[in-house]
Amino acid sequence: MTLAIFYVLAAVTLASSVGMVTTGNVVHAALLLLAALGGVAGLFVLLFADFLALVQVLIYGGAIVIVILFALMLTRRGEFELTSEHRRWPFAAMASAGLFTVLTIAFVSDSSQFNSVDRSGVDIETLATVLFEKWALPFEIASLVLLVALVGAIVIARSGGPEERS
Repeated sequence: MTLAIFYVLAAVTLASSVGMVTTGNVVHAALLLLAALGGVAGLFVLLFADFLALVQVLIYGGAIVIVILFALMLTRRGEFELTSEHRRWPFAAMASAGLFTVLTIAFVSDSSQFNSVDRSGVDIETLATVLFEKWALPFEIASLVLLVALVGAIVIARSGGPEERS
């Protein structure tokens, strides 16, 4: 049963990731990103990483996608009309396929050492101590960077962009 759930979550994650990269609509890409992040959160649940699944849903699925959608709403639509017209997509497709092949070979060749029946989660108290003592400052810096990006998008959207100011 767990293997079937894994395959379903992996298929959802892969399909939404490919759809996110290949779609021409930026809003659809953001929604497909949300679906991919939800699939990854489900995979974390299967790996008994409940905290990471919760962080994946709340932080990435909630906050990051909402910030992306707000930034899209605040910028002008005309800037995104020419983004699908590019000539380098065959090179990007070949590079992606090559990287996927190399990673698949690496994961399959080392998979035997990770097959373990005994799995357990991390103690929440230890995790909280490490997060709040060692990683509090990087999380705060990341939140400030996101806030500055959102304020910058608002300023650019209200002032008409850099080309109209000069």
